[in-house]
Amino acid sequence: MNPASTHPNNAGQMETHPPANASGLLALLFQRELLSDLDLHFARFMERLAGGNTPELALAAALASHATGQGDICVNLRQWARRWKAIAGESPEAALPPTDDWLAALRASSVVGWPGTRQPLVLDRRGRLYLYRYWRYEQLLADDLRRRAEAAEAVDTPQLRADLERLFPRHSQLIGPDWQKIAAATAALKRVCVISGGPGTGKTSTVLKILALLAAQQYDRPLRIAMAAPTGKAAARMQESIRAAKPALNLPPEQAAQIPEEASTLHRLLGGRPDSVYFRHDRDNPLPLDALVVDEVSMVGLALLAKTVAALPPSARLILLGDKDQLASVEAGAVLGEICFGAGRFTPEFGQRLQALTGEVLPPGRDAPSPLVNAIILLRHSYRFDAASGIGALARAVNRGKSTIAEALLADPQHQDIDWRTLTDPDALPEQLAAPVINGFTAYLEAVRDNAEPPIIFAAFNQFRVLCAVRKGPFGVEALNQLCENALQGQGLIDARLTWYPGRPVMITHNDYNLRLFNGDIGLTLTDPDDTKRVKVFFVGNDGALRSFAPARLPEHQTVYAMTVHKSQGSEFDQILVVTPNEASPVLSRELIYTALTRAKQRAVFYGTPPVFAAAMEQRLRRSSGLRDRLWVETRTSVDRGGSSPDNPAR
Repeated sequence: MNPASTHPNNAGQMETHPPANASGLLALLFQRELLSDLDLHFARFMERLAGGNTPELALAAALASHATGQGDICVNLRQWARRWKAIAGESPEAALPPTDDWLAALRASSVVGWPGTRQPLVLDRRGRLYLYRYWRYEQLLADDLRRRAEAAEAVDTPQLRADLERLFPRHSQLIGPDWQKIAAATAALKRVCVISGGPGTGKTSTVLKILALLAAQQYDRPLRIAMAAPTGKAAARMQESIRAAKPALNLPPEQAAQIPEEASTLHRLLGGRPDSVYFRHDRDNPLPLDALVVDEVSMVGLALLAKTVAALPPSARLILLGDKDQLASVEAGAVLGEICFGAGRFTPEFGQRLQALTGEVLPPGRDAPSPLVNAIILLRHSYRFDAASGIGALARAVNRGKSTIAEALLADPQHQDIDWRTLTDPDALPEQLAAPVINGFTAYLEAVRDNAEPPIIFAAFNQFRVLCAVRKGPFGVEALNQLCENALQGQGLIDARLTWYPGRPVMITHNDYNLRLFNGDIGLTLTDPDDTKRVKVFFVGNDGALRSFAPARLPEHQTVYAMTVHKSQGSEFDQILVVTPNEASPVLSRELIYTALTRAKQRAVFYGTPPVFAAAMEQRLRRSSGLRDRLWVETRTSVDRGGSSPDNPAR
């Protein structure tokens, strides 16, 4: 059945329309571009499986399909019904059925099941409707994390206490508990430890010391440890940080040898298969590991994290690192934020054990419904941004949604590391941005012109980046990349008349497993050392080695002087220039502003309008999900593991 038809418009382009027999509700949402062709196909498929024309089911199925495409795990039909009038107005023909009647009709459908049943759609008691596989991922991840948090590890307590004292000397800047030390002790005692902190709070150095603690325990064989991140870029940065910090620990050779110096992507670690949702390693074929460290967990979607945790042996330790305040994954879910929801205080018993081990005075404990309360540590002190740092102060204001304070900080000339430029007219963009773009990329392009060594060129390129909130439009990444090329061409720094000119930076936008080039990888176009009349595109591999390709071999890619804030996650730059639209947008949120800001190590300049900036800080990223309830509110229920896979059911 084809639920949508197409015909050419006056310009000869194909337009898509809902089918003539679509319900008025579906047609209205489709016309307002709130549903896609895929959503309509899925809605009609569910109707066909249910054996009849059921508009209530079709609407709910389309909404559930659309939700996952927008980053939600499910659609909360009770909340959605309250939003309906704002979308549809008061038109009687577009009226929803009463919510309780709607939910009752869905529960009577043969394709909708209660949690725990295996139907294409799952409707829980709170009115949340899931595609089955996402309900399954959510339930499995919650079960696995709670089970790991309940498990306790036997440790050599005197050895652990001595190592904690040696590895975590009291820092002179520190006021209050040493949360890095507490995180390390927790990771030694628990089979899961989640460490969240902003830039400069020492997540990477803390995890390195954790691995040293584990290696020092009395094991009958060397530990098998792996480190991974969601993208090659994040894995490379993690690897670089570990290699730089490891020598300073002065570990005995046998302990140092157990700490890996290489990190991989999660897909590579799990054994990704091209064009498949399955991995080689899963619950039935677990990873041969004793400990797994995953960095940048805020970028990991629900499905990938559920599969990662499932592929880890039950006895292995899991250490998750990230910043809960950053943007969530582009995939479905805001997993790290929901895992960290109930963090802050340990139970009295576990808090007393930590105090005895670390000598740190902790806040009073409290009982909690979830064992995860003893597995999550929030790092609070930034060693990168001191009390005088504008970036640090602005990050705190943004996280609290204090737009007035944020605007005052940006306007304060005492803060040399942050600045504001009002930008309202798209036609003024070239004039306003040309000078900072030229200043930002000159050192890089001069290094290219001088045929400097590739590591020097890559380091120069990472000194500066333009970050955009949106992809399309005059303030979007596509327009800004063209603006950058025009400005640099006008200064004689590049020859943009050529498609492949020396210095052109590109980002891969589609995975190529054969070439081992993945979405988000950045390459630089440089003169081929073996043939100076040609260019090649150079990439830095996870092992630090350079790899080069002829431009014609590259998978889909785009120029990347400017990149979206989403794509910048996992990266850091000395200086950034952030461009926001002159009108409010659903993608503008507090998390986006914070993520953009914290990509900067030395200086951040924002271009935009004060009303749009303030509105973005008022808007929180909200994703529909039941994971928080499963982790922190509901008691764990048994889930049938009888060989079923969340990837097999329809959609």
